[in-house]
Amino acid sequence: MKYKLSIVCSCMLLVACSTNNDSDWVMPGLNQQHPDIINPNPNPNPNPNPNPNPGNNIPDNGNNVPSGNLPGNGNIDNNQISNEQIQKLLTLIKANGENFWGKDEFVNLSKYTYVKYFDHYSTRSVINFEKNKITIATVSNNDIDDKLKKAIVSTLLMPADPNLVHIFTDNDIELSGAGDPLLLGQVKDQDNQDVHWEWRANRFADYLLDNKLQTKQFSKGTIHYVEINMVDDSESVREYKYSDLARAASAKYGIDERLIYAIIKTESSFNPFAVSNAGAYGLMQIIPKTAGADVFSLVKHIDGQPSKEYLFDPTNNIDTGTAYFTILRDRYLKAVINPLSQHYSMISAYNGGTGGVLSTYDSDRSVAMEKLNQQTPEQVYQTLTHEHPKEEARHYLEKVTNFEKEFDQLD
Repeated sequence: MKYKLSIVCSCMLLVACSTNNDSDWVMPGLNQQHPDIINPNPNPNPNPNPNPNPGNNIPDNGNNVPSGNLPGNGNIDNNQISNEQIQKLLTLIKANGENFWGKDEFVNLSKYTYVKYFDHYSTRSVINFEKNKITIATVSNNDIDDKLKKAIVSTLLMPADPNLVHIFTDNDIELSGAGDPLLLGQVKDQDNQDVHWEWRANRFADYLLDNKLQTKQFSKGTIHYVEINMVDDSESVREYKYSDLARAASAKYGIDERLIYAIIKTESSFNPFAVSNAGAYGLMQIIPKTAGADVFSLVKHIDGQPSKEYLFDPTNNIDTGTAYFTILRDRYLKAVINPLSQHYSMISAYNGGTGGVLSTYDSDRSVAMEKLNQQTPEQVYQTLTHEHPKEEARHYLEKVTNFEKEFDQLD
């Protein structure tokens, strides 16, 4: 079966929910932080010396970390990166970014926003996947056109594999032999053509710098930037890229394909680079040490947990997120009798944990399940969207079910 995205869509930012400590019944949600995760590297910044700021006269405040020395890029085991380390990575990026951009202009990567810094953090590319807008900017005062052109070309041609993009550092993006660009079909050049090859990307960059270059003042000087509007149906283009993967996961695990799409749209707006402060990765926002480890153990029957590289791969991410629904369906919410009531409960549990669903009804798990089963599906929906102890979880169920309706089934 195939699905198409309806014309009207509305993505709303979700925040990570807190964990529920009931280890017997709470299947850790994909967006939950867990305070018991230990950082295997207590000194994540191996180079305390500030990096000089070549080509930019903005003062260095001492927070700048040299290129390539952020944790997760050669200084720790990427396969064992923890939630705590992700938070430290984001904090270090923030420290470096604010050094050049100030607090008001700094942008960090998130679930819906791709951010890639270049040139010791003085140049950056920002893709807002909710607003479908790309902004390439620099605060450097030297070689402005060259730096912007390099960032424009790198952004237009960046590969779909986040592991080649080095989003946690200011290292250059690996473009050679990386396959089709992530943004292929989502951006048109001045001739209304797709940007697939380097010569076209360079020509489009020259056009933007000659005709669309803008400036604005900020606390530390001048920002030079260009903006690129993505095509109107860019989200549909992104969705189509993953349709085969969603269809395969749906068939493999018996999970409605519309639900998979709705979760991806809610969690990341089809941004494969999505990273949350809770340490969740990729399209379906999976935390390696919680939901990822559960899928490995209970579904795939293998030891350990998925690495961030594993979860950045869209195939693995969609497979893992969909498999997690089978844990909710077949284990933790198996006692929910009505299929639609179970469906609503699964969606809520994906975000707020099974314990959150049950605590909406009663502190006693058995009593809670009995009360849930006494309700009609409509009553379950109303209860979970109005009485769930977590406000974010109340909105989450509503958003996902609304997005499900936007994917019309086609024969």
